[in-house]
This record gives sequence, structure tokens and C-alpha cells, in this order.
Amino acid sequence: MKLKNTASRGLAATLAFLPTAALAHTGAGHARGFMHGFGHPISGLDHILAMVMVGVFAWQLGGRALWLVPATFVLVMAFGGALGLAGIEAPYVETGIALSVVVLGAVVALGVKAPVAMAMGLVGLFAIFHGHAHGAEMPEDAGGLAYAAGFMIATALLHVAGIGVGMLVGKASESYGQVVVRTAGGLAAVAGVGLLTGVL
Repeated sequence: MKLKNTASRGLAATLAFLPTAALAHTGAGHARGFMHGFGHPISGLDHILAMVMVGVFAWQLGGRALWLVPATFVLVMAFGGALGLAGIEAPYVETGIALSVVVLGAVVALGVKAPVAMAMGLVGLFAIFHGHAHGAEMPEDAGGLAYAAGFMIATALLHVAGIGVGMLVGKASESYGQVVVRTAGGLAAVAGVGLLTGVL
């Protein structure tokens, strides 16, 4: 448990300083690009739910998964973003994003204890869709690197939020913490179905 706390605090501290570093670039284009990129993942319910569920899933698995699962998502998402920026088409992007909410919510709701490599593969698959959407929707006047830094940092912070939610709920109630977390996963999965069918 001590290792979990140390790892999550270190990750949170590191991520807290990253936005400042990215904003240190001079020039309006960089700042505008960063802010557009940072705002993209937090502007849609689908992205928010998926990112937070990645964090909760990582917390449920614990150990090395606590940082490997979110890091995999961010890195593969950057690859997907590069595809989108380059104008390379990817099929079923919106469907893949909605399915990510359904599947990740269900994984959390069911408390799936997947091997770390399998968890990394699962989140990596969905990260391509999220990244492609971020890259393809970059404004023309935004700087590419600053924009990418923005959406990667926002995504990482949403992962940290998910890890934090899991830890707080777990600490608040040893008896019912998992029930609350799994219920949240179930609600996310239902919301994902709503996104998939166009109800939400």
C-alpha cells in the first residue's frame, strides 16, 4: 500500500508541473495550441469517462499497472494523434471512442483482474481512437507540438483523477469501496451505450 501511495503521489506531482513547463514556450501560437489541445479531452463526456475509467482500472489492478496502464494509453494516444494530424484516415473512430467507454466501464464494474500486459493492450487499442480524434480535430492555427502536449497532459490528469477516485473511495470505506467503484464503472458503461446509440 505504501508503494501505491508513493507512486501515485509522485505521478501526481510530476503531472502537476507539466502544464507549467508546456506553457513556458513563448508565442501566442504555442499557448493557443496548448490550450486547444488541453481543452479537447475535457470537452466531451466520452473522453472524460474513458480517461477516468482507465485510471480507476489501473488503481484496481494496482502494482506496476498503476503507472503502466495510464502511460500506455498516453503514449499510444500520441501515435493516434500523429495519424490524425497527418490526415491518415482511421475507420470507426467515433464508434471506437464510444465502445471504449462501454468496455472500460464494464471492466471496472466487473472488477476484472487482467494481467498487466493484457490491460495495456486493451487501453492501447482504445487510445488510438481517442488520439486520432484529438489529432484530426486540431485547429489550423494551433501549433502541432503544443497541441499534442496539451491533449496528452489533460489525458494524463484525467487518469490521475481516476486513480485518485479509486483510492479515495477505497480509503473511505474498506467494506463498500469496491461496490461504489464498480457501480461507477457500471454507470459509465451505461453512458457509453448511450453514446454509442446516440442517446447521449
